Amino acid sequence: MKERSALLFPLGLMLLLAALSLWLDRAVQPAAPKRDGSTRHDPDYTVENFNATRLGADGTPRYVLAASRMVHYPDDDSTHLERPHFTRVEKQAAPLHILADSGLVSRDGKDIYFRGNVEVIREAYGAASRMTVNTEYLHVIPDKDVARTDKPVTIRNDRSHMTAVGLELDTRARIIKLFSRVKAHYEKAKR
Repeated sequence: MKERSALLFPLGLMLLLAALSLWLDRAVQPAAPKRDGSTRHDPDYTVENFNATRLGADGTPRYVLAASRMVHYPDDDSTHLERPHFTRVEKQAAPLHILADSGLVSRDGKDIYFRGNVEVIREAYGAASRMTVNTEYLHVIPDKDVARTDKPVTIRNDRSHMTAVGLELDTRARIIKLFSRVKAHYEKAKR
């Protein structure tokens, strides 16, 4: 009997170690992916020639967001735009247009991210000439009238040409901040 227990003890110990190893292996493995489709990144709707207008408190248009195509994805609640065109409308100033190759609207709709060949155009008004800003990326917060980028920018109007890295445009305060590597060429007005 003692010989039998002497043989069963190591065998039982090996079985216990095997069971612990199996349990530990399963405990550290990532969960198996769900097969219910919830992890797929498929659009739930697509709109061709998309156009949306945001109205101010007085009922007049504040801005218009248009795109050749809008695609919404429910898994991350993202809205992707192809060839977006944003127009800010204000009674006291010229329209401001932002065009790009693509765009992304945040979940809450408060932020718009423009990417690829971004061009900002402020039409001429009063004594101010037309101004253009070119960059590859621009983050716009329409309700705050603010646009930002940390990428290289080029700014042009009738009498000046500037380049910089990084920009913040506050259209409400009518202030442009350039952050680094600023170079400017300015021509005097002809009398």
